[in-house]
Amino acid sequence: MTARVLSAADPAAIGEAAAVLRGGGLVAFGTETVYGLGANALDPVAVAKVFAAKGRPRFDPLIVHLPGGDDAPGLSAVVADLPADAGRLAERFWPGPLTLVLPKAAAVPDLVTAGLASVAVRVPASEPARALLRAAGVPVAAPSANRFGGISPTTAAHVAEGLGEAVDLILDAGPCRVGIESTVVGFETDANGERRPVVLRPGAVTAEALSDAVGRPIEVRTGNADPGAAQTSPGSLSRHYAPRTPLTVTADPAEVAAPAECGLLAFIPPAAPERFAVCETLSATGDLTEAAAGFYAALRRLDALGLPRLAAVRFPNEGLGAALNDRLRRAAAGSEGGRDLSAG
Repeated sequence: MTARVLSAADPAAIGEAAAVLRGGGLVAFGTETVYGLGANALDPVAVAKVFAAKGRPRFDPLIVHLPGGDDAPGLSAVVADLPADAGRLAERFWPGPLTLVLPKAAAVPDLVTAGLASVAVRVPASEPARALLRAAGVPVAAPSANRFGGISPTTAAHVAEGLGEAVDLILDAGPCRVGIESTVVGFETDANGERRPVVLRPGAVTAEALSDAVGRPIEVRTGNADPGAAQTSPGSLSRHYAPRTPLTVTADPAEVAAPAECGLLAFIPPAAPERFAVCETLSATGDLTEAAAGFYAALRRLDALGLPRLAAVRFPNEGLGAALNDRLRRAAAGSEGGRDLSAG
């Protein structure tokens, strides 16, 4: 049995979903990035249900979602302090696919933050998501609405398939417009005592755009040396976003052995797609925005075919391509027998 699916375009459905959140239940809802599995961030029992439904380890912190604007709850409900650069980034990119890791307020349960003194926060750009957050009237902790480590969901059907009855309600907002997770930015104190931003997870807001907003280059740092320790950023584990089928990442499809047994995920049309059992092309024109929007759905379709292997072609490593390459690297590491031939 799967959860009920209601249209996010229906105000009555928004109201019902908000009541579920206030009552300690779980609601999956669409944002511009991926579908999130939401719970009242100030209710530790509700948050524990998120970890149980996903099979998510408790050392991996969650992102808290707020409606933004003058709507309650505001940033002060979950954040104790706002560095100057954080304010600049929020002004430029919120609402939008940017998560800021900030000092947490005392009201935020340790379970949300993996015991850290910081909390990850964002204001989504999706209007149905913000309508839900306004109606709920509580901060909503929401990781991706899938089993931990698997391919992220970008439609309500993906959520229903992956989580089934573990969710109380699914709000269908249609396919996610951006299609990959938010960029996560933390803040570290430099030698001059100033708190400087650092990218902890590449995502839909590019490092170039972030650097432009603060007027200087921003360091990009990914991964975590100790996978058993509390993660500094949601989604920072080296093994993540993975299909069940072994995935090889390559810079050149010609490097793939026995292509007739392999499904290919390609950024642009490859030279000889007929060599592969199936080929999913993300953009005929080389548009990274288009490729990102269809990335997870295409990977899911390939994974569902039951092929012996999958291959994916590395993206140009700039702009959104850097975030997509980050997802490919983690997906290959997370799939049994997967590997990255394009590294270096």
